[in-house]
Amino acid sequence: MTMVTPPPLEQEDEEMLVPHPALTEGPQPMEALQTETATPAENQPVEDPAAYRFTWRIENFSRLNTKKHYSEIFFVGGYKWRVLIFPKGNNVDHLSMYLDVADSATLPYGWSRYAQFNLAIINQIHSKYSIRKDTHHQFNARESDWGFTSFMPLSELYDPSRGYLVNDTCIIEAEVAVRRVVDYWSYDSKKETGYVGLKNQGATCYMNSLLQTLYHIPYFRKAVYHMPTTENDMPSGSIPLALQSLFYKLQYSDCSVATKELTKSFGWDTYDSFMQHDVQELNRVLSEKLEDKMKGTVVEGTIQQLFEGHHMNYIECINVDYKSTRKESFYDLQLDVKGCRDVYASFDKYVEVERLEGDNKYHAEQYGLQDAKKGVLFIDFPPVLQLQLKRFEYDFMRDTMVKINDRYEFPLQLDLDRDNGKYLSPEADRRVRNLYTLHSVLVHSGGVHGGHYYAFIRPTLSDQWFKFDDERVTKEDMKRALEEQYGGEEELPQTNPGFNNTPFKFTKYSNAYMLVYIRESDKEKIICNVDEKDIAEHLRIRLKKEQEEKEQKKKEKAEAHLYTIIKVARDEDLAEQIGTEIYFDLVDHDKVRSFRIQKQLPFNHFKEEVAKEFGIPVQFQRFWLWAKRQNHTYRPNRPLMPQEEIQSVGQLREISNKAHNAELRLFLEVELGLDLRPLPPPDKTKEDILLFFKLYDPEKEELRYVGRLFVKAFGKPSEILSKLNEMAGFPQNEQIELYEEIKFEPSVMCEHIDKRIPFRSSQLEDGDIICYEKSSMLDSEDQYRYPDVPTFLEYVHNRQVVHFRSLEKPKEDDFCLELSKLFTYDDVVERVARQLGVDDSSKIRLTSHNCYSQQPKPQPIKYRGAEHLLDMLVHYNQQTTDILYYEVLDIPLPELQGLKTLKVAFHHATKDEVAVHCIRLPKNSTVGDVINELKTKVELSHPNAELRLLEVFYHKIYKIFPPNEKIENINDQYWTLRAEEIPEEEKNLGPHDRLIHVYHFTRDPTQNQMQVQNFGDPFFLIIREGETLADVKVRIQKKLQVPDDEFSKWKFAFLSLGRPEYLQDSDIVSNRFQRRDVYGAWEQYLGLEHPDTTPRRTYTANQGKWEMYNGVTGVRWFRTM
Repeated sequence: MTMVTPPPLEQEDEEMLVPHPALTEGPQPMEALQTETATPAENQPVEDPAAYRFTWRIENFSRLNTKKHYSEIFFVGGYKWRVLIFPKGNNVDHLSMYLDVADSATLPYGWSRYAQFNLAIINQIHSKYSIRKDTHHQFNARESDWGFTSFMPLSELYDPSRGYLVNDTCIIEAEVAVRRVVDYWSYDSKKETGYVGLKNQGATCYMNSLLQTLYHIPYFRKAVYHMPTTENDMPSGSIPLALQSLFYKLQYSDCSVATKELTKSFGWDTYDSFMQHDVQELNRVLSEKLEDKMKGTVVEGTIQQLFEGHHMNYIECINVDYKSTRKESFYDLQLDVKGCRDVYASFDKYVEVERLEGDNKYHAEQYGLQDAKKGVLFIDFPPVLQLQLKRFEYDFMRDTMVKINDRYEFPLQLDLDRDNGKYLSPEADRRVRNLYTLHSVLVHSGGVHGGHYYAFIRPTLSDQWFKFDDERVTKEDMKRALEEQYGGEEELPQTNPGFNNTPFKFTKYSNAYMLVYIRESDKEKIICNVDEKDIAEHLRIRLKKEQEEKEQKKKEKAEAHLYTIIKVARDEDLAEQIGTEIYFDLVDHDKVRSFRIQKQLPFNHFKEEVAKEFGIPVQFQRFWLWAKRQNHTYRPNRPLMPQEEIQSVGQLREISNKAHNAELRLFLEVELGLDLRPLPPPDKTKEDILLFFKLYDPEKEELRYVGRLFVKAFGKPSEILSKLNEMAGFPQNEQIELYEEIKFEPSVMCEHIDKRIPFRSSQLEDGDIICYEKSSMLDSEDQYRYPDVPTFLEYVHNRQVVHFRSLEKPKEDDFCLELSKLFTYDDVVERVARQLGVDDSSKIRLTSHNCYSQQPKPQPIKYRGAEHLLDMLVHYNQQTTDILYYEVLDIPLPELQGLKTLKVAFHHATKDEVAVHCIRLPKNSTVGDVINELKTKVELSHPNAELRLLEVFYHKIYKIFPPNEKIENINDQYWTLRAEEIPEEEKNLGPHDRLIHVYHFTRDPTQNQMQVQNFGDPFFLIIREGETLADVKVRIQKKLQVPDDEFSKWKFAFLSLGRPEYLQDSDIVSNRFQRRDVYGAWEQYLGLEHPDTTPRRTYTANQGKWEMYNGVTGVRWFRTM
C-alpha cells in the first residue's frame, strides 16, 4: 500500500458531514460544526501522522441487498478502521459512505481518536473523474463513524456508462491519517493566549477570520468604537453597533463570542449563515457600509486613511507623443498565484507592460491606430495593505472554478520600493518608504466546493503569532504561520528507507489566500492603545447589562435543580388561543404565565404568589393537574386535594409528573358571580364532570372558546342546552348540535353526541371538550365549505399552504395555494391549472422539493404517481416541506410519459453549423426512428444522405448507436447525442482501411503530469494502410479548413489511455492502431494538439438562436475548425 497525505483539515461542505445514524433535519453542516470545537490543534508539535491508503473492490455491487455494507478491517496509526457504505442510500437518493471505528463496541469508556481522511469512488473508465471527498473528525463512542450521507447520486453510480460501476464492480478508496489527540474540551483560549475566539454559526469561519484580522488592527477598532450610535439602536439592525458590541466582547469577554447580531445586521437569515460567502466581497461590503456610516462623524475618512491606495492605468504610444492615464483607488489588491513563485513575482506581473500592436493596436485620438505600451503603476500604497491571493480561478477549459494549491511564498517584510521603485509611477512620493511588515495570514484549507478558514495574526507585530480558528486561539511559531501556508507539495517520509521505493508526494490543501501588511513607518499609529475611554458610555452600560443578564442566566442554570417551573393556564388563555393560535386541545402551555419557584416552598405559599399576580384571593383558587392521555391529548385531569396543597412544590411535581418533566402544569379554576367577582369553588363530587366548550360558526369558519361547566354524570346534554345558548349568545330555544372532540393525531376523531343519553353513557369525563353549533346551519350545508364541526376540524388538521415555484425559476415563489394534505393528485393539479389559467390540468407536471439541497428533486412526479398532497411534500426521514415546482407541458403528461424526448445536436456536413432538435417519440421506438424523424427537420447535403447517431462525452465519441437499439434507455442528461451524415468514403472501406477517432487536445504545463484536456468536436477519419502522417495531415487540414500558418503549429500524437506519443510526418499512422485494448476505442485516438482559441459560438436551434452547453461538464460547446 502507498503512504498518503492527510486531506484538507475541514470541510464545511454542502455534502453534509454527519454521523450516519443521526440523519438530522435542517441544515446539517451543524453536525460538522460540532467537531470544530473538539478537533485537536494542528498547531501543537505532533508526530508525523500515520497514513494509509485502503482499496476496497466490491463485486456484484448491484446485487447487494443489505442496508449497510462494511469493508474488511484495516489498521492505521495502531487503530482498527473500516469503511461503511449504504449501497441504496441512508434515507437519501445518494450513496452514503463513512469511515468507521471497527472495534468501537469493545473500546474502554471515554475513548477518542482523531483522523483526517478522504473517501473516493474510483472512475474505472477515466480516473480523473473519480469522486473524492475529504474531512476530519474526532471519533468517540457517540460518533464512532463519520462521513458523507450524500456522497454521490445513486443515478450516477448505477449508470454503467458513467464508469463508476464496471462489470458490476465498484472500487472504493479510503486515505486515512491518524494524529495524536490533544484535549481541547477543557482548553481556555483567554487563559492560554489572552485572546478569545468567535463562534461558528455553521459556515461562518471565513467571516470569523476576517473579523479577527480587522479587530487586531487597533486603529480600526478605535474608529469603530468612536462611530456614533445611540442607546435606542438595536445591534441586529445596526452594523456599527453590532460591530462595536462584537469588538467590546472580544476585548473584555473571557469566552468565545457569538456573531449572530452582526450577521442579522447584514440582513442574513439562518440559512445564509450556512452558506460560505466570498471573503473579499464581505470585506468590501463591510468597508463600504462602515465608510458610509462614518460620514459626518469624527471618524470620517478612517477607512480610506487605513486601506485606500491609488494606481495609475496608462497607455503610451511608441511612435508618437501620446499618453493616456487614469487614476484609480483600491482597498485591496488581487495578486495572481498561478505562474508566480512569490509576492514579488505577482507584483512584477501586476505592472507588466503589455504591447498593443498588430491587430491589437491602440486607437489614439488624433493619431489613429498606433503601436503602444499598456500597464499599471502605483501612485501610493495604503498604511494597511490587503493582498487577496487568487487561489480560486475560473478554468475555461473545464468551465468550472478550481483552487490553485501551487506553492506561493510571501515574506515577513515586503519592500515595495525594490529595484529603484519599479512598481511606482513617476508622480509617486518617493519620500514615503514603502516597507511593510506582515500582520496576518488568512488561510483556506480544503477544495473549491468547501473548506475551512482560519487566521494567523501577530496583534502587536512581535515574534509571537497566534492562530484564530473559530472559538479556539492558540500560540504559534513563525514557521507555522508562514512557510506552512505557502501551499505546494510535500513528501511523506518513506515507510521502509532500506528499500528503493519512491516517496509519496501530496498536495497541501491548506494555504494562504489573504495577507495583511502594515507599513513600518505607520505601525506606531496603527498598533495603538485602545481602552475603555474609547468606548461610548451607553455601549459600556448596555454590554455590562448584557453581561449581567448572561451571568444571571448562568446562575439560574446552575441552580435549576433547586427550582420548579410552574405553568398556570386560565380561562383567559383558552379564550385567547383557541381559534387563533390553536384549534385542538385547550392551550399551548409555552404561552401561559410561568413561575420559577423554589422546590421546598409549600404549595400554599405559591398560591399567595398567584393571588398577587392575578388578583384572585387564595380562597377562590382551585388548581387542576393536567394529564396526557393515551390518545396523545392533554387535558385537565383532577383538582388538587387539600392534603396535596400543604406539600412542597417539589413533592407535588414528583407526585403529579409521571413523564419526569422539569415543570408542573396547572389549570386555575376561578368561578365568577354575576358581578364578575370571584366566588369560592363549588364542591366537587364523583358525580360532577368538568367539561370545556367550543363554539363553531360555519359561516365565518370560526371556532372559539366559550367557557366550561360542571355537569352531573347521569344528567343529559339536553338539560344544559339553554345554558350553552346563553354562553354562545343564542336565543334560549335555539336548536344546537353537540360533538365531542376526542383526538387529532394521527387523524381527527370528532363524534356527534346524542343529547338524550346521559354524559356518563357517552363516556364523557373531566377535561373533555364539547364543540357545538346551530342545527339550522346543517340544513344549509350546501352554502358552506365546512358545514359541521367534524369537517371543519378535518380541514384545519390537514390544511396546508403550498408555495408553488416555476421549475424554470426554482428560487422564486410564484404563488401560494391553501390546499388539504388529503387532496388527491388530480385535486392538486386541477387547483394549479385553475390558478395558471390552463384549461387541461393533465398538462401540469409537478416536481417535489429536496429539503437538504433546497432544489427541485431530479425526477418529476409521475402522472398520479402520488396518492395525496402529503405524499408529494414528505421528504426523506419524514421531513415535510411546503414547496412544489410546476411546469406547463405542451401535451398531456400521461401522453408524454409514454414518449421519450431526446435532445440531438445535428452537425451539418458542409456548413459550420450545429442545430439542436428535440425529438419526441414513443419509448419503444428505435434509433432508426429517431434518424427518420430528424431527416424531416434538417437540411441534408443530398437527398440520399444517411445519418448516424453518436454518444459524445467530454469531447470524445463513446458510441455509434445501431439503428435497431431502443431509445428508452438512452440517456441524454449526461451525454451529448450528436447526429451527422455518414461520409461516402466511410461506406466503402477497403479491407485494410481503419476508421479511427480524432480528438482535439491541449496540455497545461502548470498541472501535475501535464494532464491532457480534450476540447472541441471529435470526429472519425479513415486511415489507409501505409499512409504517413504527412498524408493524413493534408486530409485533416482540408476537412477542418485551418489556415497554413496556424496548422503548422499543430502537433499530432497517438494517445492511449491519456498518454500521448508524438508522431513524425514520416510515421505510418496505421501501425499505431493495430493493437486492441480492453478499454473502448475512445481511449486510443489520433490527437491534434493546439491551443483552444476558438471563439465561443452561437448555435441555431429549431427555435431560433441559442448557446449550447455540454450537459455534463458545463463546458460551453463549440466546433473546432
